[in-house]
Amino acid sequence: MAGQVTAQSLDRRLVITALGVAQILAWGTSFYFPAVFAGPIVRDTGWSLGWVVGGTSIGLLVAGLISPQVGKIIDRHGGRPVLLASSLFYAAGLVGVGLAPALPVYLLAWGLIGLGMGTGLYDAVFAALGRMYGSEARQPITNLTLFGGFASTICWPLSAFMIEHSGWRTACFIYAALHLFVAMPLQMTVVRRTPAKPAFASTTGESTEPAAPPRIANETLIFSLLAVMLSIAAGIGSIVIVHFMIFLQARGVELAVAVSLGTLFGPAQVGARVVERLFGNHYHPIWTMIASCSLMAIGLLLLGGRFPLLIPIILLYGAGYGISWIGRGTLPLALFGPVRFPRLMGKLAFPSLIVQALAPSAGALLIETNGADATIGLLTVLAVGNVLLIGALWGLTRRQPSDD
Repeated sequence: MAGQVTAQSLDRRLVITALGVAQILAWGTSFYFPAVFAGPIVRDTGWSLGWVVGGTSIGLLVAGLISPQVGKIIDRHGGRPVLLASSLFYAAGLVGVGLAPALPVYLLAWGLIGLGMGTGLYDAVFAALGRMYGSEARQPITNLTLFGGFASTICWPLSAFMIEHSGWRTACFIYAALHLFVAMPLQMTVVRRTPAKPAFASTTGESTEPAAPPRIANETLIFSLLAVMLSIAAGIGSIVIVHFMIFLQARGVELAVAVSLGTLFGPAQVGARVVERLFGNHYHPIWTMIASCSLMAIGLLLLGGRFPLLIPIILLYGAGYGISWIGRGTLPLALFGPVRFPRLMGKLAFPSLIVQALAPSAGALLIETNGADATIGLLTVLAVGNVLLIGALWGLTRRQPSDD
């Protein structure tokens, strides 16, 4: 109990700020890494661009494979050991990338970064916050995503500056040092040791341990719908982010203009998250996901329908994608409760991270074989399908008894 009191006594703003800084670094050195590093790496080594960028897919695959076990560890022991491991994995992986003399070593290093992603990106940290704050974790989760939304804004220019002045290998070493000497101390300071959670009551009649919480009505169906919906949203998001410039150029936009328009994507995400932060406590998280799926579908419908103004399209889609990450953490917490949240978060992360890893390559194949317009059309169909899925989920959750 003492550990729990100590952890809870920390100002939540301090906790989220520390974790938020670590999130910016984590996203910037994994998911957003290839955008700036891929070109210099290819020019210096002669490796295929596809393989260099494919390192991120390897990382996401590894993250997806370990996510169920990560959820179990956080549920049992809290977030501290997992976040500690994350910083170490990131540092080791980035050193490996920086030292890599050959492509196989580079890809192996991405496997280590993938272990860092699985133990240190949103899904793991959401589960850790759920373990720390229980049913009150919604606002901390929302606040954390505000920091994550600035990962590309901060790390892309920082990466470009370091590469220009010291080379891409040295930039990797600097980022590894930042994980060890900035991210790790911050996370270890604010995520304190928590007592191991006791196992649920055994069949022996003498046990005084708490019984497992009862399952909710239609739990298997609700969980399955949620997993499919989150996976589709993650897949659409990965394809659009990676191939965004291609989609805009298919509309006849010059590359320089497309890049300028692309800068609106981050502010759209953060702006929507700010709205969620201000008003989210007044409605159920299911409405966050309804808004997310609807905005993403509307954005893609307008893009595919060649709506003449691109800025509203980017703002609408970016807003929907931005709050999808909030719903990914807050909706399972609201539906299944805080006790089982860390384990279920790990299970939910597994399929979505796998889809997220494979989606960019699938998108490239679709664009190559069918063209950008057809790919946008398919993504639109999937996005509209996700609106139907969240509608079905809403119908099921309406029948759940209220905790209020």
